Order: sequence, then C-alpha cells, then structure tokens
Amino acid sequence: MNYDATLLSYFWNAGLVVKCVMLILAGASVFSWTYILQRGFYLQDIKKAAGKFEKAFWSGEDLSKIYIKSNQQRANVEGMEAIFHAGFKEFMRFHKQAGITTTTENIIDNTKRAMRVAQMREQDKLEQSLPFLAIVGSTSPYIGLFGTVWGIMQAFRALSTVQQATISMVAPGIAEALIATALGLFAAIPAVIAYNRLITSIGRLMNRFDAFQEEFINILIRQSQRGGAVKLEVVE
Repeated sequence: MNYDATLLSYFWNAGLVVKCVMLILAGASVFSWTYILQRGFYLQDIKKAAGKFEKAFWSGEDLSKIYIKSNQQRANVEGMEAIFHAGFKEFMRFHKQAGITTTTENIIDNTKRAMRVAQMREQDKLEQSLPFLAIVGSTSPYIGLFGTVWGIMQAFRALSTVQQATISMVAPGIAEALIATALGLFAAIPAVIAYNRLITSIGRLMNRFDAFQEEFINILIRQSQRGGAVKLEVVE
C-alpha cells in the first residue's frame, strides 16, 4: 500500500491511540506557543515600564509627586513602579501617625517588608504559565515515545497475520508511529528553550528590582535623617 508522506496522511492512517497522542501533542504545542508569546510580550512591557519609571525616579522630581502620579493610576501600576508604590506608601503611613514614637530602623524595616511583598506579587505574575511550559518540555517526549511504541506494536501485530513480511509492509506503520515522537520533540524543544530564557530574564529583572529597593531605601534613610519626621499626606 502506498502512502502520501504528509503529516495529515500519517495522522489519518494511524491507529486510534496514536491519533490521540498526536492530538494531545498538537494541543500542547499550540498552548505552549500561546503562553510563550504572551509571556514574552508581557515581560518586554514590564522591562519598558521599569526603564520609564527609573528615568522618572532619577530625574530629581520629588518622590511624593511621583507617588501621587502612581497612586492616581494604581490599577495599572506594575513591576518596579508597584514596588515603589507599596514601599513609599508604607513609609508615609508611619510618618503620618501622630503620637507614636517609631525609630528610623522600624520604619525602614516595614518599608522593606512592604516592597518585598509587592515584589513577590510581581514575580508571581511574571511566572504565570511557566509551570505549564516546564511540564510540556519534560513530558512531551515521553508522550510521543509512548505513541511510537504503541504504533510499532500494532505494526508488528499486523505482520503476524501475513505469510511473508516485506519492508514495504513494515515501513508505513513504523513511519506513522515515529511521527508521534517527532511531534513530542516539536512540542518540547520550544517549551524548554522558552522556559529557560524566560526564567533567566525574570531572574535578571528580579535582581534589577532588588537593586532598586536598596537604592530607594538609602534615599529614604537619608531623607529621614536629614529632615527628621517627613510630613507627607497619603493619597488613597
């Protein structure tokens, strides 16, 4: 029997189990590419927003004015600006409290905790869908291998019913089975590459956020020591 050597023909001529494996891998590949593109664009947006905020932060503008602008659009604040917003809000709350004696160290410690919590939230948003890419990258080759093994088993079982086996009888069945492994690799390789690149980029971005927090804390310490109690109004 002659087969048209296309992916669609291999799919239609494969057995039910191999077809299911192919559909699972094709679906995993589609979802993987969707998440890869979505995460990639989102990460680029966060990097651009961080660069824009850093430019405003180091422009010499009063921090309270930057906070007020950030607070006015807090529903859309993300990344580094969200960390600044959380930290400066906590810092101002302590200075606004009347009749409560707090040391600079206590104020800074609470500000650090507020920024750390905000950074954890931002990191969690950045890492969304990455577990799925890790699962696809680690399991797709094995799912494809299962389809290949099953297809080869069926091909050899079919040969047991004939008197004389030839390579032309065995080759189509084995080729159909091997397509499952190929699809598994097709789904796994982009997922693994994208996962590693995204994890690396997110790690670098977190280091950038950490450095910003240290610089921001140093500014707040100098401001507190120079001006004593900083009188600022919290804009809710």
